[in-house]
Amino acid sequence: MSETVLEAKYITKVYGNAGEENATKALNGVDVKIEAGDFVAIMGPSGSGKSTLVNILSGITKPTSGTVTIKGRQIETMNPSEMALFRRRSLGFVFQEFNLLDSLTMKENIVLPMVLDKKPAQQMEAKAYEIMHLFGIEAVGHKYPYEVSGGQQQRAAVSRALMNDPVIVFADEPTGNLDSKSSNAVMNCFKTMNEEKNTTILMVTHDVFAASFCKEVIFIKDGRITLTAERKGTRKEFFSHILDCQAVVGGESNEI
Repeated sequence: MSETVLEAKYITKVYGNAGEENATKALNGVDVKIEAGDFVAIMGPSGSGKSTLVNILSGITKPTSGTVTIKGRQIETMNPSEMALFRRRSLGFVFQEFNLLDSLTMKENIVLPMVLDKKPAQQMEAKAYEIMHLFGIEAVGHKYPYEVSGGQQQRAAVSRALMNDPVIVFADEPTGNLDSKSSNAVMNCFKTMNEEKNTTILMVTHDVFAASFCKEVIFIKDGRITLTAERKGTRKEFFSHILDCQAVVGGESNEI
């Protein structure tokens, strides 16, 4: 039986004062359950609430109501310092902007989470080599971010997210700033993480190509989950199925 890594129950998020005319309900009673080894994408029209949802699930934003439990810990009850420590030690993050420090080499950026936790140098060295080798960027470890391609920078960001063996990795539009070749390389990194390291991944994306690498896609519209699609068959078949689901969900509004 699979272990539940993340469970969110009846998540609501209201911007402004509830009941007032200018209040916006970004999420309206959303339930999410993520098992160990899952690779899940969240998709939906602009303004559907998908970014708000992932921000709440990852502890960046608190819900108006509802609970989020990660590895048995209810995160919305944590104080800011507890949450900061929990996020650094237990969660991995990959963003659209690579968020690498230009003053550090690629390798120095990758080992940063272990440096902050004061891990032994030998352990950091071994872990960095293992992950960089896995993602094919060991040859550029000595270079600075501005000296390498966007795809290599994002692979470094993915590597950094794995350094502390997170219970779950959150990825927010990880291919948003990449060309198709780099997107393919980065999504293959996620696939490798998931298949070879059994890393649990939750990704927000508008990119059907990126979503087709996942095992499941959750579609959200108007603050509610409206549809889910599980991968059966080839990635090409799943790509077509996701397009069909998008046509059903449809609709556009302003980004939240």
